[in-house]
Amino acid sequence: MLADFKRLQDGIERSFAANCLDIKYFVFGSRFPGVFSLGGDLQLFASKIRAGDEAALINYGNSCVDVLHRNMNALNLPIITVGLVQGDALGGGFEGLLSFDVIIAEKGTKFGFPEILFGLFPGMGAYSFLARRLGTIKAQELILGGRTYSAEEMHELGIVHILAERGQGEAAVRSYIAGNHRRRNGQQAIYQAAREVDRISLEELRKIVTVWAAAAMNLTDRDLSIMERLVTAQDRLIAKAPPAKPCEVRIHG
Repeated sequence: MLADFKRLQDGIERSFAANCLDIKYFVFGSRFPGVFSLGGDLQLFASKIRAGDEAALINYGNSCVDVLHRNMNALNLPIITVGLVQGDALGGGFEGLLSFDVIIAEKGTKFGFPEILFGLFPGMGAYSFLARRLGTIKAQELILGGRTYSAEEMHELGIVHILAERGQGEAAVRSYIAGNHRRRNGQQAIYQAAREVDRISLEELRKIVTVWAAAAMNLTDRDLSIMERLVTAQDRLIAKAPPAKPCEVRIHG
């Protein structure tokens, strides 16, 4: 998935450079029922930790933050990025959302960082984003608490920008784009200015990845067992879900 996202980013950049693509919004969501993203590959994490392969964890983390850093900078293009949440966003899924300019979420969807439950923390951007938006104390509360939050609570905190009724997420995106027509240029520019004020460097993100990988290597067998139980729960969720809708990419001009 990371490789696919990178290819998508590369393709948008090349098309823009060749003047064959003129888009104003990039909207990203999930077609899997009830899930935006449950985060990183916990089974992979557990296997690499048991094998003592810290380098593999760092490589995985760096691949994640490379994609995230490009997205948080809107590919250095004059576009607005929108994260559409129609299902739960946990762990790395929540982290990824924080790299979008605008987050639109359906009511009742859940957000959270479960990593502390098995002795780890979200090491691929969450702290950098949340500390700048909410301050370090609130950021640590969200990360260390291990609880899930509703879209309504995230909206009160200012993380979710627009709340939509259940099943109306895509309609809310279209409404946002239509209603934003006259001020889009100024809004895109203010997001760009915000990135300058609260700049997050790729170097910062990669340094935190190394902290995360080192912490992962200190997990106990009990911690890894909890991690693997979460994998089993995720597998059961996938098995019960109806078939996902076909994947598609929509580009809004």
